[in-house]
Amino acid sequence: MRPSSVIVDVAEGVARVTLNRPEAANTIDLTLARELMEASLEVAGNQDIRAVLLTGEGRVFCGGGDLKSFRAHDGPLDRHLLEVTTYLHAALSRMSRLAVPVVAAVQGSAAGAGVGLACSADIVIAAESTRFVMAYKQVGLSPDGSATWLLPRIVGLRRALELMLTNRVLGAAEAMSMGLITEVVPEAELNERAALVAKTLAEGPTIALGNTRRLLRQSLDETLESQMELESLALAASARTGDALEGIAAFLEKRDPNFKGR
Repeated sequence: MRPSSVIVDVAEGVARVTLNRPEAANTIDLTLARELMEASLEVAGNQDIRAVLLTGEGRVFCGGGDLKSFRAHDGPLDRHLLEVTTYLHAALSRMSRLAVPVVAAVQGSAAGAGVGLACSADIVIAAESTRFVMAYKQVGLSPDGSATWLLPRIVGLRRALELMLTNRVLGAAEAMSMGLITEVVPEAELNERAALVAKTLAEGPTIALGNTRRLLRQSLDETLESQMELESLALAASARTGDALEGIAAFLEKRDPNFKGR
């Protein structure tokens, strides 16, 4: 029996979601796409989870779509890709709407939909040797995996066009300079650093962090006035939590807060 393509482990409030096809560079086939959607539902439904850490097993974070499985599929390619992206996009949509922060640890390379998957996280930490490439031009396909929505918002329309139309490869340092990733660390420190960031977020006021995440992600689709109204509502919702009372008390008492996520 084929092992799980996506593994979810929960410990100390952090859900580690691992792409688990290292022998295939964690490329996305129908099974992985479906299991990633199922993982997103599992994470969204677990009230004990306070942060998510997205990783890839092996040397490569995610090599994009599994071209071998696409060619081997018995049936029309277009229908098969519609099925794969239906699951993949459902997973990305659900992850974008989680009420907790998401951290991605990226090593080796992120290609095609792997770039979109990495960029869907709130904080992206990459190893120094990591490479990023859109890759679609090389195989005669257009982008998926939320890349055409995310990249213009992260790096700007002109830069997104260049990356998608030319297939230029980015090193980690350049990717960070244009805002594609958050932090670059030595290869040997990647897992430890990403786990620490996720753990720190999990120890924070996760309702307030979730509200912040949602506000920022929807801001470009709102007017100034409508966004400020959403800010007021989210602020009031945060104020109704025990975390707000604890945070204010800790600040005034000059001690570290003990947030409970409720």
